[in-house]
Amino acid sequence: MRYRRFGQTNLQMSVFSLGTMRFASASDADETIAAAIARGINHIETAPAYGPSEQYIGQSLQRLGLNQGTARADLILTSKLTPTLTAEQVNQAIAVSLKRLGVSYLDCLALHGINTPAHLNWVKSQMLGVLAQAQADGRIRHVGFSTHGSLALILSAIATQAFAFINLHYNYFFQRHAPAIAQAHQQDMGIFIISPADKAGMLYTPPARLKDLCAPYEPLLLNYRWLLSDSRITTLSLGPAIPAELNWPLQLMDSKAEHDPIMPSPIMPSPITPSPITPSNIEPLNPHEQAAIARLDRAQQTALGRDRCAQCYACLPCPEAINIPEVLRLRNLSIAYDMKAFGQYRYGMFENAGHWFPGQKGNRCTDCGDCLPRCPEKLDIPSLLRDTHQRLNGKKRKRLWEES
Repeated sequence: MRYRRFGQTNLQMSVFSLGTMRFASASDADETIAAAIARGINHIETAPAYGPSEQYIGQSLQRLGLNQGTARADLILTSKLTPTLTAEQVNQAIAVSLKRLGVSYLDCLALHGINTPAHLNWVKSQMLGVLAQAQADGRIRHVGFSTHGSLALILSAIATQAFAFINLHYNYFFQRHAPAIAQAHQQDMGIFIISPADKAGMLYTPPARLKDLCAPYEPLLLNYRWLLSDSRITTLSLGPAIPAELNWPLQLMDSKAEHDPIMPSPIMPSPITPSPITPSNIEPLNPHEQAAIARLDRAQQTALGRDRCAQCYACLPCPEAINIPEVLRLRNLSIAYDMKAFGQYRYGMFENAGHWFPGQKGNRCTDCGDCLPRCPEKLDIPSLLRDTHQRLNGKKRKRLWEES
């Protein structure tokens, strides 16, 4: 395992973190936590919203003898609070999390989902003071935030200088938040990339077209390499349900020889052909990896031609509240890389996930033309919105922790 400094917290954090949303039982949690720690992961991330996750972690840490003393000091624990609590509720929530986890302090506490200006305003006026007191008396050590909000909101939250770290969506297939990475790094914040497999494109089960373009690399591992080659990024979230699901992504840390085999994912439907070139560390991309990334770039240009949305966001705001850039990003991915299943998964969340994934579906377009003069690509946006709806509209999808 490799470790990086988590910004101004000065914590030395493993470049992979254990996300704990998907544990189905206490025994699965126990085995997975033990396996992750044995592989060198020293950061465990949880939240009260993740069902019984905190309780499972607490039981496991007690069994492993990691809940106190020197062993506890070597472990980094993060939990979260919603950004809508009163001072009294903050204190109560911290107390409950500490009791469930069986520890006397949290290394990191994140405000979970600062997704709207109202959230940020409430945090600044009602929560930061009580959190500072919790830091002063040792119940928590560092405060950060997670977000699914707009880039403008994220930059505003970073600019408060109230936070030591950020949990952020960012990956090769979604680079909108690059300015947030830059600003957070400038302010010496720890940068934690969330869901770089599922939300990046359901990369555990990539379509054949995407696999061919990434060859000899697997898309998941190439995305991890693309992220970890950026030294500003501290850590990536893994969300295994069972210990075996650690094996495939952690090859990046285990592989040392040029010809180490690429193991198949435990949940992939078919074996993966061994790669002759294996990414083995967190250094800058090598020429072969750079060539694979260049193929992905060219493929999107070729497949989409003049219909490619360049993700400039100049089309917003839309009078019908359609998240035009995100709708068209899903279209880009579906056409260029055959990522239709992922497109349907994300498109189905529009109108169903509130501030976690805001925006109306493409069929809400009224042909008002408001966006057209602002588009530097001169795209026929209304037609592309309708085309995306035809391609991707399907059943409603829930967020992962809501699924039974």
